[in-house]
Amino acid sequence: MPPKVKITKEDIIDAATEIVRENGAEAINARELANLLKCSTQPVFSNFSNMSELRQEVIKNANTMCNEYIKTEVEKGEYPPYKASGMAYIRFAKEEKELFKLLYMRNRSDDIMAEEEKLSDQMESIIKDTTGLDGEKMELFHLEMWAFVHGIATMFATGFLDLPWELVSKMLTDSYKGLKKQYELE
Repeated sequence: MPPKVKITKEDIIDAATEIVRENGAEAINARELANLLKCSTQPVFSNFSNMSELRQEVIKNANTMCNEYIKTEVEKGEYPPYKASGMAYIRFAKEEKELFKLLYMRNRSDDIMAEEEKLSDQMESIIKDTTGLDGEKMELFHLEMWAFVHGIATMFATGFLDLPWELVSKMLTDSYKGLKKQYELE
């Protein structure tokens, strides 16, 4: 008798992530996972106490993927680091619509903000170096820029509109320069 194939926790997370990518977060269920992994539902419930626990792991996996987009875009050096992070966020929304929705377009009123979602020391340093702002002004500057970037990303993720990449770049530059000028006048 051939040995049983062992389905790992990572296999299940990867399969659940793929289900979200293809069909949205609502499509994750034990039966779909079992079909994709060609096994029974037993490995799912052996590795996770419930589907909510698995969903949290998929969210972590999607967050890691989004951070990879940002890291890759910054390392390419095509844009200054702060702009590159915004461009990557928008690119993630465009290319990974359902994962973007899972991360950034769900009800989060009961969530506690994870450390990795707070403004990183590296991002604070980049903003401070490029704008000269610090403290509350720096945080507000970032919040205003992020709201603008998130709006564009949401339009891509929902298919509301698909802008040329050069225009997206120009819009981010214009918004950044205008906001920076506003803060300089204060």
